[in-house]
Amino acid sequence: MDFKTKLSNITKKNNSLVCVGLDSDLNKLPPHLKSAKNPQFEFNKAIIDVTADLVCAYKPNSAFYEAGGVEGISKLKLTMDYLKEKYPDVPVILDAKRADIGNTNEGYAKFAYDYLRADAITVHPYLGKEALKPFLDRADKGVIVLCRTSNPGAGELQDLQIDGKPLYQMIAQNVAEAWNYNGNCGLVVGATYPIELEIVRRIVGDMPILIPGVGAQGGDVEKTVKAGVDKDGMNAIINSSRGIIFASSGPDFTEKAKEETIKLREEINKFRR
Repeated sequence: MDFKTKLSNITKKNNSLVCVGLDSDLNKLPPHLKSAKNPQFEFNKAIIDVTADLVCAYKPNSAFYEAGGVEGISKLKLTMDYLKEKYPDVPVILDAKRADIGNTNEGYAKFAYDYLRADAITVHPYLGKEALKPFLDRADKGVIVLCRTSNPGAGELQDLQIDGKPLYQMIAQNVAEAWNYNGNCGLVVGATYPIELEIVRRIVGDMPILIPGVGAQGGDVEKTVKAGVDKDGMNAIINSSRGIIFASSGPDFTEKAKEETIKLREEINKFRR
């Protein structure tokens, strides 16, 4: 099953646009888990088990695992395998923001799609369509292209004008018109920029948009939903990481994570139509 179909199915099944970011910083894990054999994996597993019927996707950020070297990558692999075996209907987006020349991207694609079995990966657009072909050619997998990111300095380059249009709009247009030949592309647009998000949605139609920035980064949920969903109230993957997974640092961290996920799902659903 291709990424977009899988996303659509789980969105309807769970009535959810919530994506939980598994940014499992080892230093922030509950103290009682730090002595476990595989603390990051045990933490992720616990979060997944209480939220899997409430989400449309999970998004592990590769950096929090790569920081631990071989051991960290092994925890990411354990997490990905657990998701694939226990919750195969929930898509997993590897947030790795890869970008390089084509033959190097072949390696990145194999790592993400074949070794980790991710359903989608985030990528940089800077090297262009030709360099991204190893991702784009995988018709069953999602390719989520950075467009208008949520960080405060995003406009330094992304707002530069090209023929009267800001760069982020040109990226959205190129992805929608030229890169999406397999129907497997999406874009990243931050919740912290709802005006830009609305513009991108108009450009790309029903293409999936991964939207970080609600929760700890302060993105407004109502503005995000109204700007980010397509005409059917779908295809907005609204991510919260710290606001959910680190809602508590105590033994009740799973209960608090579930509470925050339910709360976000309900708030989002108020504004979907």
